[in-house]
Amino acid sequence: MSWFESFVLGLVQGLTEFLPISSSAHLRLTAAFAGWHDPGAAFTAITQIGTEAAVLIYFRKDIVRIVSAWFRSLTNRSMRGDHDAQMGWLVIVGSIPIGVLGVTFKDQIEGPFRDLRLIATTLIVMGIVLGIADRLAARDEAGGRHRAAKERKTLKELGVKDGLIFGFCQAMALIPGVSRSGATISGGLLMGYTREAAARYSFLLAIPAVLASGVFELKDAGEGHVSWGPTIFATFIAFGVGYAVIAWFMKFITTKSFMPFVIYRVLLGVLLFALVAAGVLSPHAGESAG
Repeated sequence: MSWFESFVLGLVQGLTEFLPISSSAHLRLTAAFAGWHDPGAAFTAITQIGTEAAVLIYFRKDIVRIVSAWFRSLTNRSMRGDHDAQMGWLVIVGSIPIGVLGVTFKDQIEGPFRDLRLIATTLIVMGIVLGIADRLAARDEAGGRHRAAKERKTLKELGVKDGLIFGFCQAMALIPGVSRSGATISGGLLMGYTREAAARYSFLLAIPAVLASGVFELKDAGEGHVSWGPTIFATFIAFGVGYAVIAWFMKFITTKSFMPFVIYRVLLGVLLFALVAAGVLSPHAGESAG
């Protein structure tokens, strides 16, 4: 991998990690369209450490508060009913599905799941799911303004059951094209949470999963055509761009619909199917090179 490739891929990772359009799919597609080798699951996991560092800084006040309350609740019974302490447990509970499934399906994640036809399918299907969830949220918000309909849930109403459902939604993102934020936000909206609550828990839930995955993949960073230098460079690029995207996205979701992302996902999926069907792109473009 050249330094230019690592710069572009780091930029793509930072731009797409927090948007509901799938960063792993865009890294895969960027390489395929450019005629580069597939950067691979290890490169993706490690560069995600950069974007998660951006999450740690952006949500630092929330994280410090949650971690502090969680540790105090271990020895102080009176703290166990504290919302922040409970959030600590809920992030742990919600991280279990992706941890178990990530280890179980590691070979598939690094191989068959990176087929461009599967990515096109998940882009379209999950785009439609996000669109349905977004419309339901918009309907409730309109109802809340005009008919005093029941209000959407906040994170104060999050329990173990919903935390696990969020977790299984996040685990779906092991398949490129699904999108970690897209799946968890869709799940949250379908369960009746506000856009802001679903996005905030999505970002917090991703921290242990992404950091653990990145550390686990460190041993493979220097294998094949991807070397340490470009990988670290891409990780720093992803961090800087990712921080700016989080700040923009958290403001965007308070007033805007997810429909632009839905349309983009569906159109990209259809285009990808067309290019593969026409023979312009191989479903396994870049995979065979090592």
